[in-house]
Amino acid sequence: MATIAFLGLGLMGSRMSRRLSAAGHQLLLWNRTPRPELALPAHAQWVATPAAACRADIIMCCVSDGAAMQDIVFGEQGIASAGRRDQLLVDFSSISPILTREMARQLHQTKGMHWVDAPVSGGTQGAEQGRLIIMAGGREEDVARLRPLTLPLAQRLTHMGEVGAGQTSKLCNQLIVASNALLIAEAVHLATRSGVDARALAPALAGGFADSLPLQILAPRMAEGRFEPVQWKVSTLLKDLDNALALAEGCDASLPLAQRARELMARHAASGFADADLSSLINSYGAISC
Repeated sequence: MATIAFLGLGLMGSRMSRRLSAAGHQLLLWNRTPRPELALPAHAQWVATPAAACRADIIMCCVSDGAAMQDIVFGEQGIASAGRRDQLLVDFSSISPILTREMARQLHQTKGMHWVDAPVSGGTQGAEQGRLIIMAGGREEDVARLRPLTLPLAQRLTHMGEVGAGQTSKLCNQLIVASNALLIAEAVHLATRSGVDARALAPALAGGFADSLPLQILAPRMAEGRFEPVQWKVSTLLKDLDNALALAEGCDASLPLAQRARELMARHAASGFADADLSSLINSYGAISC
């Protein structure tokens, strides 16, 4: 059993940390804003700052964006102020691979710490059940060190390459999720306007070539008008699309569908749905009536 610091206890981090605690690991927990409603897992205690979390063997982070990660690592009383040589930082967040590589280089240069970017896919249900998919970037020995610790969290961890490769792989995942969500909204819209009960769409298509987890999650929520954030926030996918397009520009990759998805997602976010679930995309096509 290891002593693990887990920084960031949002929708994903709270569930992941509970599973690590249930597996018997000692946890040091930190969140940017107090979360008194969270029951403290067994084998866990709160710490006041990211720096205080550095007494753990391994530091794990799961935060909203690159700016939050920069602050945790390099801000006042951040990880870089107290980290130790050969200590391992694991970032489960979904952030820019360009920024990831720069932060990892700086942290290793100043503190001798190692970085594994390990973004996840599977949503809150996957986190709850320990069925996440992890795409990891980093040194082979660092990923090997992380692998046994992810057994309570994930059904699969794949080493994708050097630092930044995990984040690049997650952006590929998010391109598919974002574009798929927009197409699902159009399908629900078309079914409804054509007189078909859109609530029957996902069950009808289950097992066929059009089936997917996003279809089974989003289509019923779209058809029923349920938009509270459960799986993905619009703002989260918009952030990921921005990161993907920035990466594409730097490596001369053409992403016309991603560009269009970004335009539609940005328009939807600006209409007041930035913090809503992706199921709210159906509102771009008018009210749903079943």
